[in-house]
Amino acid sequence: MSQFCLPESINAEIFLRDYWQKKPLVMRNALPEIVGMFEPQDIFELAQSEEVTARLVRQYNDDDWRVKLSPLNAEDFAALPEKWSVLVQNLEQWSVELGEMWNRFGFIPQWQRDDIMVSFAPQGGSVGKHYDEYDVFLVQGYGQRRWQLGKWCDPSTAFKPNQPIRIFDDMGELVLDEVMNPGDVLYIPSRMAHYGVAESDCLTFSFGLRYPNISDLTDKINEQFNRRDPEIDFSEFMLPLRLNQREQPTGKLGEAEIRQMKAQFFQRLADSESFDRLFRRAVAGAVTTRRYDLLISDEMSDPDEVRSEMERNFARLQQDNNCKLAYLTAPLEIYANGEWLDELNELEKAVLKRLADGEKPDFTELKSLAQEVNGSQEDFILLFDSICNWLDDGWVLLV
Repeated sequence: MSQFCLPESINAEIFLRDYWQKKPLVMRNALPEIVGMFEPQDIFELAQSEEVTARLVRQYNDDDWRVKLSPLNAEDFAALPEKWSVLVQNLEQWSVELGEMWNRFGFIPQWQRDDIMVSFAPQGGSVGKHYDEYDVFLVQGYGQRRWQLGKWCDPSTAFKPNQPIRIFDDMGELVLDEVMNPGDVLYIPSRMAHYGVAESDCLTFSFGLRYPNISDLTDKINEQFNRRDPEIDFSEFMLPLRLNQREQPTGKLGEAEIRQMKAQFFQRLADSESFDRLFRRAVAGAVTTRRYDLLISDEMSDPDEVRSEMERNFARLQQDNNCKLAYLTAPLEIYANGEWLDELNELEKAVLKRLADGEKPDFTELKSLAQEVNGSQEDFILLFDSICNWLDDGWVLLV
């Protein structure tokens, strides 16, 4: 079986060159291992859990859609119209096995991963004609769903008024009209109109990927300014802007002055090495920030037990795909769930870097890695304390 869920005729290079954010791709039986992983009843029960983020979408007619947000309960499912859907977000939080399916999409950097959503609908159920601001791989896990793809959209695309969800009627000229069977994968680029209708009771898993927006980056840039990292020279940001002044009413703030400030503002940032360092950290923080709260177990791992499990029972260390893990280089910096882990030693950094790249080191490989980074015996012993913290924080797994 291929490491990735791509057809034999399309490798990662071809997909990224010819399809990514350019055109859709149907991949038949590309992820067969997802079939049977969940039944519809699993999703009903999960949707009614207090800690789950879910939506119940009900369609009474073309102009009467209603949405109920979690928490959902049995009464919400007691009197439903013929056409409805229930959607559960962040499903990798509840299934390690499903979270591992992210590795089949490893030709896209993991920092672009958003979450795995699942949608159940009975025959005829849908969430309407719409588009998303993110790229998505739709994996059919149960039943069948028919997908129609149409025009490219943008922020000016008009939605139907007075509806609780963003839907429209005009799909434009259809470029795809296919029924997805269990195990099939459909890639839909960001901003492409699409419309999925259940042909039978079905579960569709949505592997969403997105880039940060300006608001995300602005928040993280502000965090970096407030952090006042001693490695960054903040004094250059305090220098006043210089303007070509001209005579005008004393109370007026002119458009010419505003344009000059805007131009100087962006030019100074573009020329600033300090801002370069600050910005790269802001980007790393933004792309690893989770949209949903991470549930933390109350159980505490024991370093001796973890070491014994790895040394004697040959357990391996693996990234929990519920964690967003990434790194910067030159120098090596590790980020997890939006935070820069700036207190790691070199061995801890090296281990987390390997995990972020999809490796699963065993005890012997950890020992070799300690030698590579010139770690001491004490560093190696203390590594298992760190691994316990990572296990407890939901960053890693023992497999």
